Amino acid sequence: MKGYSQIPEAKMAQVRSDLDDILATVLAQSELEQPRERDGAYKDTGDGAIFVFPARDTGRLVDPLLGYLNAALCRYDRERLASSPAIRLRASVHSGPLSLPDHRGDAINEACRLIDSQAARQAMAAAADHGAFLATVLSDIAYRRTVHAGRTPALDEHHFLRTTARVDGKPGFERPCRLLVPSVSPAAVSPYLVGAGNSTPPSLPGSVPQEHAEAQEACERQDTVRQKAKASGRAQVIQVGGNYSTGPKERS
Repeated sequence: MKGYSQIPEAKMAQVRSDLDDILATVLAQSELEQPRERDGAYKDTGDGAIFVFPARDTGRLVDPLLGYLNAALCRYDRERLASSPAIRLRASVHSGPLSLPDHRGDAINEACRLIDSQAARQAMAAAADHGAFLATVLSDIAYRRTVHAGRTPALDEHHFLRTTARVDGKPGFERPCRLLVPSVSPAAVSPYLVGAGNSTPPSLPGSVPQEHAEAQEACERQDTVRQKAKASGRAQVIQVGGNYSTGPKERS
């Protein structure tokens, strides 16, 4: 969560509770099981969480889940109380083997480094400037096994920006990845990436997918609805983290 450490301590628990409610809702909406119900498949990191899913769910973690998430975060921002902090999220999606039943392995470390990468943070800056609330980085293997493999009906290569993930203080970490900021075009995100060797895909040939169009519409309505929202309280919304696995009998 962007800026979590700047939230007043007295409000941290409520904001985190909102995120937990968000997650439960979006997973049900995306027809995904709850990681909390499986031993070792959930870890609270304070300002976020690590979620472990079976390899078979990889595609659904990208589509439809990310579109639902951004739309819900837009609704949350319209309807939250003026005294409640905004919620902006960075998410990563990675795929790799983990040991069972403890779910340990390098895939977890890679997913966390992707979230901490310069590319993810720069994409978050682009999202904030364009009225979006989610910036997602997919590892190269996760992208190839979902989008490139045709397992994301509402998303294709035109929606993603190809770049390289690097982490300050970790000179040995450098990985190809793809960025997605729902409702914001890759061309609009590209100028925010400094020294990343990014590649902007061709213009979209058709309309924006339904989930992402709904997110964009929600964000565009934000300024006109916000005053009423201040008096009406918060609505439940949806959030997700994104670490998951491949391999016939392993999870990540």
